[in-house]
Amino acid sequence: MNQILASIAGATVILCASGAFGQSARDIRGADPVVPLENEPPARIVVDPPLAESLAKGFVFIQYRAENLHIVPVFGPKALDDSPRIGHIHVTVDDAPWHWADASGEPLIIVGLPGGAHKVLIELVDANHETLDSAVVNFVVPKQFSRPRKK
Repeated sequence: MNQILASIAGATVILCASGAFGQSARDIRGADPVVPLENEPPARIVVDPPLAESLAKGFVFIQYRAENLHIVPVFGPKALDDSPRIGHIHVTVDDAPWHWADASGEPLIIVGLPGGAHKVLIELVDANHETLDSAVVNFVVPKQFSRPRKK
């Protein structure tokens, strides 16, 4: 009886192991982040619309992700040679003449916008601030969240 159980256990191990060989870590996780890549695919940003529950309360939470670029707080021309590619995002609200840079990789949180229509431009940029890809998010903050401007 013990010999039969040992045979079944051995066969189970072999079957499970053979399934693991079907997919490598690279198949699931992508390229190794410590080995330089040749012919990197273009960087791309994917942006979701603001979370409806928060927007209904006057808070703008925008989730995004970068493809083929690691979001890190490393800047300057020397970082352009890094592989895999690194960068960060620039965020512009309502066509303002200024933007801010974010290298956290976390969702954007914008509060205090007046009620009405708004536009957020999110640019995926390299370490030297050159735009690689961008997306625009349009949304409406409910009017009841308009705050009177202080004078």
